[in-house]
Amino acid sequence: MQFKDYYAIMGVARDASQDEIKRAYRKLARKYHPDVSKEGDAEVRFKDLGEAYEVLKDPEKRAAYDQLGKGYRPGQEFRPPPDWDGGFEYSDAAGSGGGFSDFFEELFARRAAGAQRGPGARGAEMHARGQDHHARVLIDLEDAINGAVRRITLEMPEVDSEGYLRTRQRELSVRIPAGVREGQQIRLTGQGAPGLGRGTAGDLYLEVNFRPHRLYRVDGRDLYFDLPVAPWEAALGATVQVPTPGGSVGLKIPPGSAAGRKLRLKGRGIPGQPPGDLYAVLQIALPPANDEAARASYEAFAQKFDFNPRAALEG
Repeated sequence: MQFKDYYAIMGVARDASQDEIKRAYRKLARKYHPDVSKEGDAEVRFKDLGEAYEVLKDPEKRAAYDQLGKGYRPGQEFRPPPDWDGGFEYSDAAGSGGGFSDFFEELFARRAAGAQRGPGARGAEMHARGQDHHARVLIDLEDAINGAVRRITLEMPEVDSEGYLRTRQRELSVRIPAGVREGQQIRLTGQGAPGLGRGTAGDLYLEVNFRPHRLYRVDGRDLYFDLPVAPWEAALGATVQVPTPGGSVGLKIPPGSAAGRKLRLKGRGIPGQPPGDLYAVLQIALPPANDEAARASYEAFAQKFDFNPRAALEG
């Protein structure tokens, strides 16, 4: 997928005001409208222009795009990094749009889906209730397992009195419940946009994502980690100490275990009803042959066994 420079498409500077963006769109829309333009690529240019304006006219989409697009050139191969929009606050209205390029959908489709999950979007004008806001936040896996209270900082895009895009930070104290899963939302009542008149404020929905952990990989409530074992431990069996979220425990390695075998520690994953499990994935660790004695041991080992590890490849 190629990166799209929406500012270049519209012919405006990256620090252009919202009024400058609107004027540029009106001018180019008249120039490239397929019904009046004689340009051969008018239809494509008009579609690209509409997509660029959909992003740059919306302070929330524009701020997120600006955060992501630094250092990219038009046409450069592009993949958004994981959690690129973490800590960015946006409203229900930020997910609008459709029929655009894969680049647009990759950036904003999940945001639109997230906005639809929160209650209160429909009928907001009728009841003068404030819009719900949404944000993705990164937490440590330990906080999901044990629960915690954390201070988080969110960035909220807004347009200043002169029409220029700015971001405003706010800090919140958030209680993270034990057992929260990745992708689950934490609702903060009344922390969305203020209501009109006597209308109540909207809510803020925080979508939880986990920071990469040095040991564990997460799948739902289950946790996985790689467990190195010596060849003799795998062949003969052994009991070894392994790390779990609750502390070190002894794990029995059955004799004849192969690399990739998964050993389950029941109920030692993320808490829940039922709790997840912890899986140790065996990896065979070989001692280095870094001196004469070690090499002699390997040579004797090779002579002792009539073993061909590639027998299955030979048909």
